[in-house]
Amino acid sequence: MACNKFLTFYNGEKMPVLGIGTWQASDEEIETALEAALEAGYRHIDTALRYGNEGAIGKVLKRWLDAGKVKREELYIVTKLPLTLNRPHEVESTFKKSLGLLQLDYVDLYLIHTPFTVFANEDGSIKKDKDGLVMVDPTTDHVATWAEMEKLVEKGWTKSVGVSNFSKEQIQRLLKNCKIRPANLQIEHHVYLQQRDLIDFCKAEKIAVTAFSPLGTRGYVDFNIKNGITREVPNLMEIPEVKEIAAAHGKTPAQVLLRWIIDTGLSTIPKSTNPARLRQNLDIFDFELTKEEVNRLLALDRNFRICDLAIFRGVERHPEFTFKNQYTN
Repeated sequence: MACNKFLTFYNGEKMPVLGIGTWQASDEEIETALEAALEAGYRHIDTALRYGNEGAIGKVLKRWLDAGKVKREELYIVTKLPLTLNRPHEVESTFKKSLGLLQLDYVDLYLIHTPFTVFANEDGSIKKDKDGLVMVDPTTDHVATWAEMEKLVEKGWTKSVGVSNFSKEQIQRLLKNCKIRPANLQIEHHVYLQQRDLIDFCKAEKIAVTAFSPLGTRGYVDFNIKNGITREVPNLMEIPEVKEIAAAHGKTPAQVLLRWIIDTGLSTIPKSTNPARLRQNLDIFDFELTKEEVNRLLALDRNFRICDLAIFRGVERHPEFTFKNQYTN
């Protein structure tokens, strides 16, 4: 089983529509999960320097590449420039660190992880003030940082560049000032947070969109609790319409949610460290949703953001922070 369906970027590069997300996975978990994912047929792997697991991913990739079990050109590797190191002068050195950890000569896609910048402590952790609020760096300059991202493409270190968590207005600013256009936008996207205006804009501009948290990210709820935030978050697997459509196709609710994203022209990166679930997530290419089913799911939009970044209290003071959470006005 493998993902043989792709999104084609404006520059001709092809991204598998289904990948594996790796946030909130320890080194041991990610090594085991990635071995299982590669065996199952995954080739699109999404990570980030901020996740702290690029080194573990690099070990697995090296084993597979050295053993001839996979060719580099068959892999699609995505990583990201973190919110603590996205100033123009930090782009190249930060990228090289990721490349070294991944043990690769190039990546397929490099994203700016967030549109805002925060200060870091010497150990790389996010710096907070005496009140426990994240210390933001308001000098973020997207255009200047993007110019440095473009140099990575020109040097052959990444095939494409893009952004994550950016708004329509922030992307428009880049489009007006770039030499190399963003190829991809990665955002939270699921039936309860559809962001149709942003996605329609990207499609019109030939920017491919990747959905993270396509199944609702229950892990983020646990992450909130660890940070003292209690918030009711819906379970997307229990939505009646999703369960009805799943039963009609002999599939699980998760498979329907993933197929809906692909059927609406996006790619997605569900995270799992469970080998059985990894295979199940990949087993979505033997059915399609009807137009009526797609429309039923489109009608579920609640504009409900699960990853609202309230855990980084204080970041809402940054001029480029555009999300809504309990700390925004």
